[in-house]
Amino acid sequence: MFTGLVEDLGRVDAVDSTDAGVRLTVSTPLTRQLGHGDSIAVNGVCLTAVVLADDATHFTADVMHETLRRSSLGAVQAGRTVNLELAMRADARLGGHIVQGHVDGLGVVRGIAQDGFARIITIAVDGGPAGLLRYIVEKGSIAVDGISLTVARVDDQSFDVSLIPETLERTTLGQATPGTPVNLEVDIMAKYAEKMLAPHVAALVNEKSTPV
Repeated sequence: MFTGLVEDLGRVDAVDSTDAGVRLTVSTPLTRQLGHGDSIAVNGVCLTAVVLADDATHFTADVMHETLRRSSLGAVQAGRTVNLELAMRADARLGGHIVQGHVDGLGVVRGIAQDGFARIITIAVDGGPAGLLRYIVEKGSIAVDGISLTVARVDDQSFDVSLIPETLERTTLGQATPGTPVNLEVDIMAKYAEKMLAPHVAALVNEKSTPV
């Protein structure tokens, strides 16, 4: 479990790709706080640290095919920077929102505009209102590349987030350009609510459509 508050910008040192999957090696001072088998979010993807450098300068994690299909980690290259967050402590403040590190799908940066000291980023989402956009609401929370953000605007094709200079400086979104793919994780509560309500909605629809 994570909060969506990025703790460090790590550097991808190596990407070892095989038919079985991908093994990522990432340099970060956060390695000092990791134990073997601990979870760490990499661009919003929950990964497991399987190898820790003896000098605690980097860690290695395995990325399976399901993760490669769902996220942008399949296209990551050595030398790239990635957002990193250690797993949330039970006794810590929840500064962002509840983030699982389970990416729901990809979005693409469609536009960037300045708004005073803030930068507005428009992110396009495939599938329209029937896809991930049905879970995204104005002033709701969303994780973009593992960053807890507030939705500033949403329509039937895209949504906006507004970023302060601190977020731009401390995360990869500061270097985002139109065409950049981003990992999206919607609010888990919305998905649970939809599943629990679906049978009741279907029953109401059937009741109204049944001739009297």
